[in-house]
Formats: sequence, C-alpha cells, structure tokens
Amino acid sequence: MFDFCSSMTEEQDGRARELIERAAAKWPLRILHVLSDAGAPLRFSRLMERVEGISQKVLTQTLRTLERDGLVIRTLYPQVPPRVEYELTPLGHDLLMQVVSLWRWIVEHLDDFDARKAVKLTAARG
Repeated sequence: MFDFCSSMTEEQDGRARELIERAAAKWPLRILHVLSDAGAPLRFSRLMERVEGISQKVLTQTLRTLERDGLVIRTLYPQVPPRVEYELTPLGHDLLMQVVSLWRWIVEHLDDFDARKAVKLTAARG
C-alpha cells in the first residue's frame, strides 16, 4: 500500500509533508472549493465575499501560496483600475477531487470518532 514511500528520498518526503500541511491548513481547501464551485475565474473581492471569515491579509497570503504551489492561476488584466482574477489549475482541481474522498470518509465516520471521544472522556472522569 505504501510501497511508493520506500522509494522516496528524505527531501521528497519532507516536501510532500509540507504540501500536505499547507493544503490541510484552515483556508486553502476552502478557497479551492469556492473556486471550483464558481466554475469560472473570480475576482479577489468575490473570493472575500464567498470565503466567510477570512481576512484580506490571510486571503492574499493563502492565494500567493496556492499560486506558488501551482494550484491556482492569478491573471492580471492591465486596465485602470487593475483587475485580478483567480482560478483553479488542473493540479488544483485534481487535489480537490482527491481530498473529497477523504472528506467523505471522515464525514461518514464522525459518529465513530465522537463515540471514541466520549469513551475516553468517561474513562478519564471515572
């Protein structure tokens, strides 16, 4: 199942872990999901409206990271005022599709996780 891991170098393993941590942070998957649902490029202000609770600074930082990782394309239109749009790359779309399977599995097992947590809390009190 994990045969591919044994052929990885330490550097590759480290890079893979960094990407997983970045993708699993609070905002990246939400932004990718919003861009996917939009089905068309979105301006920064539209993203701000649709990603509830994110600050302008954090949205900017997260978009830069997603762009650097090749998950989002930023297109600047040279007009006054400048217009910038963001959209998923094929790589970003593929990542999102992979995460959907994991997300579905987690949602299907929430009761199991909650039950286990309840057992531990009961044992700690007793």
